Amino acid sequence: MKLKILMLSTSLGLGGGDKEVIAIASNLIGRGHEVKMISMVPPGIMGLEAHSRGIDVSSLNMSPGFPNPRVIPKLISSIRKWQPDIFHSHMVHANLLARLVRVFTGVPVQISTAQNIDESEGQAWREIAYKATDFLCDLTTNVSKIGVERYIKDGLISKGKAIFIPNSVDINKFYPNKDLRKLTRIELGLEDRFTWLAVGRFYPQKDYDTMIEGFSSALKKYPHALLMIAGEGILQPEIENKVKTLGIEANVKFLGPRRDIPALMNAADAHLMSSSYEGMPLVLLEAAATGLPVVATDVGGVKETVLSGKSGILVPPQNPEALANAIFKLMEIPHGERLEMGKIGREYAIANYSTDEVVTKWEKLYLELLNKQAI
Repeated sequence: MKLKILMLSTSLGLGGGDKEVIAIASNLIGRGHEVKMISMVPPGIMGLEAHSRGIDVSSLNMSPGFPNPRVIPKLISSIRKWQPDIFHSHMVHANLLARLVRVFTGVPVQISTAQNIDESEGQAWREIAYKATDFLCDLTTNVSKIGVERYIKDGLISKGKAIFIPNSVDINKFYPNKDLRKLTRIELGLEDRFTWLAVGRFYPQKDYDTMIEGFSSALKKYPHALLMIAGEGILQPEIENKVKTLGIEANVKFLGPRRDIPALMNAADAHLMSSSYEGMPLVLLEAAATGLPVVATDVGGVKETVLSGKSGILVPPQNPEALANAIFKLMEIPHGERLEMGKIGREYAIANYSTDEVVTKWEKLYLELLNKQAI
């Protein structure tokens, strides 16, 4: 059965959630479904990526952080005109807006997807709004099992209307490639230095303060190690100043926003993440699929993606000393054993998180909910 699916996303920037929405949409189009995508704010880099994949993308052109009620009639009109079978929203602002406009559109099925274990970011009204609007959607999904448990426990969603569907990774895009590794290391001038890669926005959630402190401590034992950071964000100047204050500019490369993440991951020897909270980090799935061993903080659904002691090492959040010790430990592991850790991680990612398998779950869910509405 061919479906008409409308996806509403808070943004289409460089976040993991943005990438996942596009991956789902692209795969569904490849299966013969009709998909349209709307971003609440003007599309960023991933909006261009969506266009390049042939996805119909439009925007409500809202300013980030400034709700504009005037766009609601426009959205309602668009939905009524197109008449989708499925209205699938992603991330908190889009979820709340989708629930509201459903009242005026009569869309058969509305699904809300939460991309984090905590979407409030200190703003209590978001969770109050989730509770108040739960009855307006058919189902809320979360990208991690622990996220589902937390939302049910705190009453944000009803137990019977909550399920886990993970983020996914394109295992044909992210995979170990010796030739790409060699070429990218030459381009980046890495020579034979042990190179760590961190990918993520410079936002409080990612806790780059802890990462830089932990990495700085690790340099006392491994002074030639290098950390590459790919991303941008409001806290980047602060983190750059911290690197200068610690005197480790020669050991940290700020790469800015990048679209060649598969190449960067092949160039690296290990992946580093220091988040204070997470849902299911897409970047860790990408690292695993590329065969990279991981050091990461044990938050949210991280333990669902990293097999501690087998494909990586997990440490408590906001603990620079523990992070430094894990960096020591991984770098001391013989090269062959690190490769084996990467192999285990890739096999686990293929078995549990390949895009094809995850999109099949979405497809089945869409049809199941649509059929229930027809009864």
